Amino acid sequence: MTDQVLFVCHANLCRSPMAEYVARRLLAAWPVSVASAGTDAVAGRPMHPYAAFVVASGGADPTGFRSRRLSAGLLTGAALVLTATRRQRSVCAALAPAALPRTFTLRQFARLVAVADPPAGTGDRPLRAVVEAAARGRARLQPVPDSDSDDLPDPLGGTVLDFTRCAGEIERAVAPIGTLIAAAG
Repeated sequence: MTDQVLFVCHANLCRSPMAEYVARRLLAAWPVSVASAGTDAVAGRPMHPYAAFVVASGGADPTGFRSRRLSAGLLTGAALVLTATRRQRSVCAALAPAALPRTFTLRQFARLVAVADPPAGTGDRPLRAVVEAAARGRARLQPVPDSDSDDLPDPLGGTVLDFTRCAGEIERAVAPIGTLIAAAG
């Protein structure tokens, strides 16, 4: 059985598509699928050209990517929902309240995974075990003093270097998920 990580940003053109492709590469060894959507997306649009360049630089082919609008069904079907911002996390919670326990900002989840104990006995659902382990880590993690630090800055309007930096931050946040899955193995 495969669990899904759903990345959410505003338009599903920059941050969440880059996160989708980065995570697909980093989590390829485990039974995890990856998707993305946007809270205010117009369905069917191609990835932003700079995001596509960054994704292609990582060895993936972004030509088939098309944006999609976030729905309650996407949220309830995901084992883990990672948003670019706190506002998008709030939209997810309002759209599918049942998904709230497994909905985090990307930066928040990275901090939780960093303090989580490796889950035991993951069976065929390792991602769900990682989500539970990270959620237990909340008790050991102090809130960030600046709540804006949970938000992943939008590179839209910036240069290709801004998109590259954003993708690097996404990679640093996603890599520990795979490490925790491997440690649980």
